[in-house]
Amino acid sequence: MRRRDLLKAAPILMAPSLARAAARPLRYIPNSGLSTIDPIWTTALIAGIHGYMVFDTLYGLDDKSQPHPQMCAGQEISADGLTWTFTLRDGLTFHDGEPVLAKDCAMSIRRWCSRDSFGQVLIAVANEIAAIDDRRFRIQLKRPFNQMLYGLAARGCFIMPERMAKTPGTEQIKEAIGSGPFRFLPDQWVSGVSAAYARFDKYVPRQEAPNFLSGGKAVNIERVEWVVQPDSATAAAALQKAEVDWLEVPLIDLCPMLRKSPGVTVAVNDPFGWPLVLALNHSQPPFNNPKLRRALLPAIDQSQFMAAVVGDQTELTRTPAGYFIEGQPMASHAGLEVLSSPRDEALAKRLVRESGYAGEKVVMLAATDRPVYNQLMQVARDLFVKIGLNVDFQPMDWGSVVTRRTSREPVDKGGWGCFVTQIEGVAACTPGGSFELRGNGPKAWFGWPDDPELERLRTAWFDAPDLASQNSVAAQLQLRAFDTLPCVPLGQLFQPTAFRSDLTDIVKAAFPLFWGVRRV
Repeated sequence: MRRRDLLKAAPILMAPSLARAAARPLRYIPNSGLSTIDPIWTTALIAGIHGYMVFDTLYGLDDKSQPHPQMCAGQEISADGLTWTFTLRDGLTFHDGEPVLAKDCAMSIRRWCSRDSFGQVLIAVANEIAAIDDRRFRIQLKRPFNQMLYGLAARGCFIMPERMAKTPGTEQIKEAIGSGPFRFLPDQWVSGVSAAYARFDKYVPRQEAPNFLSGGKAVNIERVEWVVQPDSATAAAALQKAEVDWLEVPLIDLCPMLRKSPGVTVAVNDPFGWPLVLALNHSQPPFNNPKLRRALLPAIDQSQFMAAVVGDQTELTRTPAGYFIEGQPMASHAGLEVLSSPRDEALAKRLVRESGYAGEKVVMLAATDRPVYNQLMQVARDLFVKIGLNVDFQPMDWGSVVTRRTSREPVDKGGWGCFVTQIEGVAACTPGGSFELRGNGPKAWFGWPDDPELERLRTAWFDAPDLASQNSVAAQLQLRAFDTLPCVPLGQLFQPTAFRSDLTDIVKAAFPLFWGVRRV
């Protein structure tokens, strides 16, 4: 065969192998087991990853935090900013074969509003969220809501059939039927252990390149299987042996070894990063004392905390880090000198004494099955002892931490003082999404800070008319947070992910997305 004829035949010869590659399941080890199929009911990351496979959203966020139409063809806004009319694009179909209608969207938005921090602000200023006809729905406002598109794009406003969306947000949906690029296979789901998804043949992607949560969600893999493997070494070995294709969160200590493994790629696909924070219990001694909370700051060395996690892989961290993601529109350096100036443990020790601290026990919840959290808590324990705090270090699994942190009882009755966790990068991009910065007391995030000024500034950010005004409010909010310390920023981590090298076109995102990816 002549060379020119061979080149002409190449696509035909390749087609069967490409089809076989697409048909072979993509096996994935998630960060944890899927125990609920309702991404509105819970904020758990694993449920959100599931949500973006099964459900679609009206708008999608790009990696510069800009919203773009997704299920919507577009929107019209009245001159006074009080009436938003949205039109759905063609080709939207639910997995049960029913068309997506405007009434499904209106009810889904209302359910989302009952749970989401952005949605709660929207519903408070909305007079009406209702369908006009099959393809159009309207949101009628009492006053302008400038963050409408960002909230719908960034906050997991998943669209489901009206009958499902009528389920109260405090109750879990019983089925996972969406209009997204994958169908959930309920008969192959073992809660907390495994799950499976199939490509939805009737999904019509936008004719655009994917960019984070926006653009075209074209699926090139017929089936995705989730298999939980809690042991880090076993998970890494399975990836090396090609028993699995993608390990979402490899142990950072194992990444240098995985980088040298044939057929394995280790990469940071996350453009946002994960802020790590030390949550403090404001409702109980000793951290109900604002002077004691502030006394910690001179001794907090973010570089030391991050080194405990990444060792010499310093490219995986960013310090100093405040409350908002660097490189995103709301990033601020306001007040950051409290963490970036020279560290002074002696000053912190003196401030602890002067705060009125009476030796109350600091119960530290340390998740031993989350290496990053455990390593950070070890550093915090040593630091707290050095500056004169009475530490009660309690190792436990992360599930127990999640349960224990809900307790508002005193420490001698099952309460707690502090724990470490990470904030999903997109949430930490804005004051509206940063749930750890709420100051609404009993309704706030774990630790329950009661700070009306934080809440006032958050409201002011929602009302800010332009980007410059929003930036100004975000800076003020960060200054206030450094004064009252709803939580302590410990630095920003860029968690690597690991996958077989025959996977390509993985969308850069803060968590795994399965559209776009293909085998070569």
